[in-house]
Amino acid sequence: MENNIKRACPYMIIKDCAAAIAYYKKVFGAIVTYQLIDPVDGRVGHAELSIGDSAIFMADEYPDFGALSPDSIGGSPVKMQLDVVDADAVVASAVAHGGMLLQPIRQEPFGYRKGLIEDPFGYSWFIASKIEDVSAEEAQKRWNESVAR
Repeated sequence: MENNIKRACPYMIIKDCAAAIAYYKKVFGAIVTYQLIDPVDGRVGHAELSIGDSAIFMADEYPDFGALSPDSIGGSPVKMQLDVVDADAVVASAVAHGGMLLQPIRQEPFGYRKGLIEDPFGYSWFIASKIEDVSAEEAQKRWNESVAR
């Protein structure tokens, strides 16, 4: 059977989606490629952002049909990863613009410098820079060794 899937992308529900779009543009270099504004109350009914070569969809809350943000449901279990050239700079910018540092940048056994931030809208982002190619076998060996210490 042929696979008809073209891509997968997150669909984020955000309280104050317009502010989130501004944050993602400033911190992640996002570009708005499509946006619909609710003619009744001005909420963002649907927006599509391009970050690097990835797409993210988002909208304001619509509680009447179950579209609730992390603020309304007590957080989000989903963590997103953003691969960048300079993780230190992006984490610093994210925090400077209202994000919260959850995990400082550190060297990971699988070849990345990586940290974790929570944006002002309740979503968490791993910010990572690849610094070396590491096979799964080597990464597992390094991980095992780091736990054994």
